[in-house]
Formats: sequence, C-alpha cells, structure tokens
Amino acid sequence: MYWLMLIVAGLFETGFAICLGKARETTGNESVLWLGGFAASLVISMLLLYRATRFIPIGTAYAVWTGIGTAGTVLAGIFLFREPADSRRLFFLVMLIVSIVGLRLVSK
Repeated sequence: MYWLMLIVAGLFETGFAICLGKARETTGNESVLWLGGFAASLVISMLLLYRATRFIPIGTAYAVWTGIGTAGTVLAGIFLFREPADSRRLFFLVMLIVSIVGLRLVSK
C-alpha cells in the first residue's frame, strides 16, 4: 500500500514538472491554469511522499520518488516537449529505472 502511494507521489512529481513546462509555453489564463495544476500536483505529491515515509525508510523513499519523477519527466520531455531521445539518454534512463527497481527489491 505504501509503495503504491510512493509510486503515485512520483507520478504527481512528473505532473508538476509537466505543468511547469506547459505554463512556460503558454500565456494569460491558460498559463494560470497550468500553474494551478502545478500547485495541486505539488501538494498531492508531497502529501503522498510524507505518508509513504512513515513506513518506508526516508532514504529509499526519497530516492525512489525522485527517480520516478526524473524518469517520468525525461519521458514527458521526449514525448511532449520534443526533447532529444538519443541512445545515451535512453541508456541512462533505463539505468535509472533499474536502480529504482533495485532499491525496491533490497528494501524491507
């Protein structure tokens, strides 16, 4: 249950990064809406991270949370913001995901 919370928290971290990117690309009311999405995603992500750390060691939880957020943000950058997807970036993205899974496997 707490690992699921942590995964969802990491996805909301990706969400607030996406909202920041979209807010940067827009103006006026649309930008304000994206900033609202950023704030909502930030609050949800932090609350879920807090709840998960009550039962998952903080070092592991924080590393997994930031790893999920980083991997999701890189993928969002590739698919939504047309960032490069060269083989080196994809290699290190895979290594990051392997590290996240490894932390989960060695955690109590």
